[in-house]
Amino acid sequence: MQRPRASRHVLTALLSLGLVLGAAGTAAAHVEVNSSTAQALAVDATVTFSAEGESSTAGITDVKVTLPAGLAPADITPDKTPDGWAFTPTADGWTIAGPALAPGAPAEYSVKVRQLPSTSSVVFKTLVDYSDGHTDRWIELPQGDAKPEHPAPALALRPAAAGATALPAAAAPSTPAPAATASVSASVTASPPPSAAATDTTAKSDDGESTTTIVLGALVAVAVLGTVIALLVRRRSGRSGRSGR
Repeated sequence: MQRPRASRHVLTALLSLGLVLGAAGTAAAHVEVNSSTAQALAVDATVTFSAEGESSTAGITDVKVTLPAGLAPADITPDKTPDGWAFTPTADGWTIAGPALAPGAPAEYSVKVRQLPSTSSVVFKTLVDYSDGHTDRWIELPQGDAKPEHPAPALALRPAAAGATALPAAAAPSTPAPAATASVSASVTASPPPSAAATDTTAKSDDGESTTTIVLGALVAVAVLGTVIALLVRRRSGRSGRSGR
């Protein structure tokens, strides 16, 4: 009778151990982040990520990352990605995506950071998508002493080196502002007011016409006057001839 009881106790212990190990394995699956230059204000730091594949039937198809405060998309450039995958900057971070990896295979890649911020750590909230439509959300932050179930990957930074300073903000690509575009369109569409030169030309033209009219009138008056004088001279000549006879 004691042997069956002992067997049951052993079986129960093994099952409990299996559950604990299974739970530990699930909790251990996460996204790791590392850097050999994990130091505040470090320049051109290479940061490596490894998103573990949790599914035994589906592969990882993309990884989406949100940047922490102190880093902008312009500060990040791709370094290494899985074969066939592409790096795409987003408004608040980046996405790497490509053909589905083998089930259980991790998505490993690295990026170059122009300069790490002056903080004790940087957190990269991450979403991992699988070929079956499932998404792992590694975005939770520690709350007190409690460890989150799905922790966001965090990179601890050593204090900045002596004399290290922050670089100027990276210049974002310039695009024409909508307001500027609208004003340019308005200036092209609207008819410009007449210029001063045009007004002067019009005035000069009007003055020229007036002068021509005056000259023509004077010539006509001279011609009429000449005709009248000629008639008077003829009349006088005729009268003088008659009186001589």
